[in-house]
Amino acid sequence: MTLARSFFHMVFFSFLMAAPLDAEASTGLGIGMLEGVWPSLITDIFESSFIGKYTYGHLLWSFGIILLTFIFRNVLTRMIFARLKKLATRTKTDYDDRLLEALEKPVSLFFLFFGIYLAIAVLPLEDELFHFFTLLFRGTSTLLVFWGILRFLDVLADLTVQISDLKGSTVGAFVPLMKKATRVFVIIVGIIMVIDNLGYSVGGILATLGLGGAAFAFAAKDTIANLYGSFALALDRPFKVGDWIMVGDRVDGDVEEIGLRSTKIRTWPKTVLSIPNNVLANEMINNWSQMPKRRVKQIVGVEYGTPTETMEVLVEDIRQLLREDEGVNQEFILVNFTDFGESSLNILVYYFTTTTAWLEHMDVRQRVNLKIMDAVAARGSSIAFPTRTVHLEGELAQKLVPGGELPGDAGPTLPH
Repeated sequence: MTLARSFFHMVFFSFLMAAPLDAEASTGLGIGMLEGVWPSLITDIFESSFIGKYTYGHLLWSFGIILLTFIFRNVLTRMIFARLKKLATRTKTDYDDRLLEALEKPVSLFFLFFGIYLAIAVLPLEDELFHFFTLLFRGTSTLLVFWGILRFLDVLADLTVQISDLKGSTVGAFVPLMKKATRVFVIIVGIIMVIDNLGYSVGGILATLGLGGAAFAFAAKDTIANLYGSFALALDRPFKVGDWIMVGDRVDGDVEEIGLRSTKIRTWPKTVLSIPNNVLANEMINNWSQMPKRRVKQIVGVEYGTPTETMEVLVEDIRQLLREDEGVNQEFILVNFTDFGESSLNILVYYFTTTTAWLEHMDVRQRVNLKIMDAVAARGSSIAFPTRTVHLEGELAQKLVPGGELPGDAGPTLPH
């Protein structure tokens, strides 16, 4: 500590004593008479006591450092950062503007505190007091550094989301989760660094926390498991916010929020279901939103009286109307007479819609179904409905009247 103060004193007084006035170079106005007197006068003034052991030289030197600090801080903010911001406005993105804005305050305050520390360092303080200010400056500067890192992380997270959206990646959905986890980690490291720079033993603190941490970990094992599940989801990225997913065979809905502990899903009855991330990480997840196209698989039943030739033409008609529909994906279309049903001749219709949006998908299905109905009617057939034919034989069949009416005693007797 004393070496730092001695260095400042040596530089300052060496500068004052380095160049005495040269009488021969004077203009004849009697300046030569001050040779040897002027440096001595300045030295006496600067070494004269102001308050106790604080001399005028100490105070002026400290004041000069503070003055230069404020001048440099104004130059830094109004000229350097202003110039950088002007250059940043010429770029297409605004993230460089936000980055400069995020770093401006921490950098400006760092130089302010650094100047104040230098101004205090030139004063002849007691070693204990100077040590206190040194630790205070180290802790404050560390705090400012981590504050700047947190502000930088906010800009970086937003930039990652934008890049992810442009590339169609699912990383952007997990950025809020990773941002929260990173902020917590940076804050913990920052607190440890500040404590260390304030002169406290971090090892002892960590050892104390370790003893209590074991008990805390046991009590919070479910929370820790959920945090692990959060990181597993962030690495695997099975879904993102806004996706329509099905968890197992119980939960079906849209993802609204992915948190550190749980994920919120808006179900179709419009309720919000919160699922622990540990459960999600170990559950089968069906992401409907990842479908490049949506499938349609249905059976068209035609009545049994339809001739064979009509069935062949009808199958080809359905294939043709699917090829001509703009909402049907043309990569794969399958239409075949496949089965003899209980009450119909079954035609399998299998295709994909170009859209995956639910409402648009349903509109395509409706349009295709109406065209199939028209095709069936145009070929003189009809859509079958469940029917059952009963054949009666024996005595009961012989009692039937030609009109199809049963004798009066064939049914139960109604009360009069």
